[in-house]
Amino acid sequence: MKTLKVGVCLMAAVLLSGCNPLMSASLNNLKSAVIGPDELDVSAEQVAGVKYPQLKLTTPSGSGVLALVREREDLQFWVASGKQVLLMRDGLAMRTVGLGVDGDLDGTRLSDDSPFKQGLHRITDGYTSRRWIDLYKGQEVGIIVNSRFSRKSLETLDILDKEYSVLRVDEQIDAPAIGLRATNRYWVDPVDGFIVQSEQQLTSQLRVRIVQLTPDRRHLP
Repeated sequence: MKTLKVGVCLMAAVLLSGCNPLMSASLNNLKSAVIGPDELDVSAEQVAGVKYPQLKLTTPSGSGVLALVREREDLQFWVASGKQVLLMRDGLAMRTVGLGVDGDLDGTRLSDDSPFKQGLHRITDGYTSRRWIDLYKGQEVGIIVNSRFSRKSLETLDILDKEYSVLRVDEQIDAPAIGLRATNRYWVDPVDGFIVQSEQQLTSQLRVRIVQLTPDRRHLP
């Protein structure tokens, strides 16, 4: 995994170096925990100036923009100019690097019947599932996370002055081994299950809000 981290960071340095103030702001905002984060304002023009798909990530430490710089089958590598890394699969955060002040999410393993694999737009109300997570701090491995899903109503999201009609799905998670209970929320395209926006509790201290800034660009060009 160390080799993987180095490779992604080198790729980020090559692809994102330069010159887009949107990407440069990611580093400053995501490292502003001591003085308190400023909300990052993003315009449609700035986003259009970067050819890679982008998302806005908000953590307890701040907010920033990450670009999709690599795909390995269904695993996506999203990177900020400050070399913070978010790995996602089917809209679910799988691993983080440099995001958790008190420790990152070091890995995630899904069950064979994980609803994220089929798309949350197909989920039935009350569906239960399970996944396993590893935590970097404390070297805790294989922590069971139990899930129970609830279908909510259709809602409208406004992202960069464009409206999206989405289905909201809530996930009640419970990880007794670390005393974690929380509610994750996903705003899902009701046609194909693409997660346009989400709020995910990744560790006891790290909660993230992910907004896809380029939902129409879902893969690398």
